[in-house]
Amino acid sequence: MIRKAFLTFCSAGLLLSAQAQTPRIYTIQADKIKTPIQKTMYGIFFEDINLAADGGVYAELVKNRSFEFNMPLMGWTEHKKDGGDGRIEVINRSAERPENPHFIKAYVTADAGSFGLANEGFRGMGVKEGEEYSFSVMAKQNGDANVKLHVELHGDNDATIGAADLTPTDKEWNRYSVKFKSSATVKKASLYVWLSGKGIIDLDMISLFPEHTWKNRPGGLRADLVQKLADIKPGFLRFPGGCIVEGRELNNRYQWKKSIGDIDKRTNIINRWNTEFKHRQTPDYYQTFGLGFMEYFMTAEDIGASPLPILNCGMACEFNTGELVPMDQLDPYIQDALDLIEFANGDVSTKWGKLRTDLGHPAPFNLKMLGVGNEQWGPQYVERWKVFTKAIKTKYPDVKIVSALGPSPDGKEFDLLNTTFRSLGADILDEHYYAAPKWFRDNARRYDNYDRKGPKIFAGEYAAQSVATVSPENKNNWECALAEAAFMTGLERNADVVSMASYAPLFAHVEGWQWTPNLIWFDNLNSYATPNYYVQQLFSLNKGTDVVPLTLSNDVVAGQDGCYATASLDKNTNELIIKFVNTGATAQRVSFKLNGGSYQKQANVITLSSDNGSAANSLDNPKAVSPVQSTIAVNGKLLSMNVEPYALKVVRLKNK
Repeated sequence: MIRKAFLTFCSAGLLLSAQAQTPRIYTIQADKIKTPIQKTMYGIFFEDINLAADGGVYAELVKNRSFEFNMPLMGWTEHKKDGGDGRIEVINRSAERPENPHFIKAYVTADAGSFGLANEGFRGMGVKEGEEYSFSVMAKQNGDANVKLHVELHGDNDATIGAADLTPTDKEWNRYSVKFKSSATVKKASLYVWLSGKGIIDLDMISLFPEHTWKNRPGGLRADLVQKLADIKPGFLRFPGGCIVEGRELNNRYQWKKSIGDIDKRTNIINRWNTEFKHRQTPDYYQTFGLGFMEYFMTAEDIGASPLPILNCGMACEFNTGELVPMDQLDPYIQDALDLIEFANGDVSTKWGKLRTDLGHPAPFNLKMLGVGNEQWGPQYVERWKVFTKAIKTKYPDVKIVSALGPSPDGKEFDLLNTTFRSLGADILDEHYYAAPKWFRDNARRYDNYDRKGPKIFAGEYAAQSVATVSPENKNNWECALAEAAFMTGLERNADVVSMASYAPLFAHVEGWQWTPNLIWFDNLNSYATPNYYVQQLFSLNKGTDVVPLTLSNDVVAGQDGCYATASLDKNTNELIIKFVNTGATAQRVSFKLNGGSYQKQANVITLSSDNGSAANSLDNPKAVSPVQSTIAVNGKLLSMNVEPYALKVVRLKNK
């Protein structure tokens, strides 16, 4: 009996082993196009949260350069050396310059030595050895004496690692600049502006930029961060947010007209994220708008992305004050939307098109879509949306309007907006989802039964939350990234309904974040891509041009054995692309029956995987989870491969 039972057990084990090795047969109908994939399918959502703009992608190193923080000298400290002395006065000229009311009047009261100010930067200043830095200041001498400026970069142990001299001469406001190199790489440097020679001088807009910015534009963007955006090859760039658009209250909302033109005439405001979260209060977080709408449009153009600006619709954030502009006072908000379209697309004969030309960009930005409101909900949003839509469509009927469906992917607020906007013939509906990884795996079929003739869907903000939504303990780990990949196969499979998708938020400073997870993390010198970034990049670079059917037993692949898949053609390269996600703990032996097309004998494979769901990248180990390239044999009309546990594979087969 014992021997018989043992033999039975062994036979059963061999049978199970054989079954485990028997590959699942998936069918790909490469000759049956289901739907085109929009060029905008995968894009980027930008919001100034987590020090994403000031202290992040905007390369300015000086914090509070124009003394416009609520505490005008925040970030600055007074210093004396070698017997120098003096004092600082903060002057308010709001009647003359309401957009930039503050400047400092510096009194140098000693004949010898130096008196001055030091700026701490954004959690320090990241400077690199051999890099040239451009210092500039708006200055005005008072009286006959000329106060001299000596500028220094201080590095570790307060060592001087760069210096330059500058002497303003005019008794009216003028801009002065000087360049110098750093002799060391330092993560937390500081800037000293020493004043010498008894006298009085007015100073404003004290600034320091690296020479090597994105495309080497003076006063531009941090090159390594923009390069990571370009490397995704996004279909669109949504800006400037996000809740930034709404503001905590309406006077704190984003106003695009105040973010363009001369840099010293852009109105600074407090960043609404500065004290939003008790776990990460950042009272020194402001918006200088050095990264403004002109820079957003130009960056979108640089990286080949369609611009998608989002504008305030007369509503402050409903999670905060929920302030509303009365319906009979909406005209300025509506006019801002109309003027923005003219700014983006108008020719030199128009007021705002001429301004764009005068700012150095004669060609239009080819704006095709515009968001009205961000994450709003309720009937008060619907009535304002109607007025905006009527005005925009009357003047610009071809501009598509993105409409918010609230902060959640379900519930009464979502249902009200979804039903209402569909009945009103909305163009694009913006759905947001921040949820556990399981939600993303379970919702890979979310759009399978959406109305094919209804509005297009914009998956405008999403990210799997490893702990809980808004938890400061959330991590950009592999389990979350893999769940997002599973979900994205459903987005792509339903490309006739879903036309755009973007992960959120985009950037986070490792010492200045408020929200996690985020796509790209950085410090003052370096940056790294998360596993979630590589998922976004792989889908974007390999989206193809047309979806084709990929099925298992005549059903879409959306969770069977923990697997998810989609297939597409790339007519530009004459390739078939397969994306296959295995979220399970067991390796999958899979075979694809290739109907239609005749393929070369070898295919390219990119694998993103880890056997540890908690695995994450870091500044010290930026490639812990990163793509690996290989090849695989194709046997005529059959492609067989092994898919590791917890893996995303992208396969490209060249058609003969």
